[in-house]
Amino acid sequence: MEEIRTAKYLVRGDIQLDKADTYEDLGASEKKLKKELEDIRKDLGEFQDTLYAHGKYGVLVCLQGMDTAGKDSLIREVFKDFNVRGVVVHSFKVPTSLELKHDYLWRHYIALPERGKFAVFNRTHYENVLVTKVHPEYILGENLPGIESVDHIDGAFWEKRYQEINAFEEHVAKNGTIIFKFFLHLSKEEQRQRLLRRIELKQKNWKFSPGDLKERKLWDAYQKCYEEALSKTSEDHAPWFVIPADNKEAARVIVASIMLEALKKYKDIEEPELDDEIKANLETFKQELEKET
Repeated sequence: MEEIRTAKYLVRGDIQLDKADTYEDLGASEKKLKKELEDIRKDLGEFQDTLYAHGKYGVLVCLQGMDTAGKDSLIREVFKDFNVRGVVVHSFKVPTSLELKHDYLWRHYIALPERGKFAVFNRTHYENVLVTKVHPEYILGENLPGIESVDHIDGAFWEKRYQEINAFEEHVAKNGTIIFKFFLHLSKEEQRQRLLRRIELKQKNWKFSPGDLKERKLWDAYQKCYEEALSKTSEDHAPWFVIPADNKEAARVIVASIMLEALKKYKDIEEPELDDEIKANLETFKQELEKET
């Protein structure tokens, strides 16, 4: 199997998605990719145990992508070996009436991971510069001061949002949250095939929505918005990675590998030492328990 080079997927500066790969097989069969993922996710699960014991960092994993990009199945497969109490998944839908009474980052802030845990955002705070940019009328539902019509939503408005998102991520990173952001880069043809499977396979019918076809017609607009968002918000403390998503097995291995490689660099994350007094009396405690038999 080919070596996974993190830098290949890292966004640095402006990106053109039409020049980025959507397919990767890493020179390995599906069986070998699945085995590789099993090994990596076991290591990730062990790391999470140590992260919990250490108790000073949390990990935020952000997943974005067009419909059918494979976010749900990636979450299921990559985090399969985690203690279920160690990872929390948040799937952000259309904002509720309560959420709309707060600023657009509020619902994401309160979902950030506790120290010692992973949180996965299945769709993220970036929806606020993606869906809302393609459909600026949605912004009117936020009832913002000075925004009375879509005519008031100009380039300066979006620049301000990018700055706010960068500041939000910088703040949480400085307070112990390790941030990963993955864009699952799907080709338009692969999306067509996956939508067809949702229609043709009865067990997948529930996933299909006519709205998917309406959004598909706006493919080019979404790609442009993704390019701008990725280019303007990939920072050292919160980097974006563009992951080829046409091959789900390879995409999962790449995402898991990038996380494990980065997390291993945190040499200060280790299980705490027992108190000296407790350590000195471990044999006494052991004998006390053995006497109970």
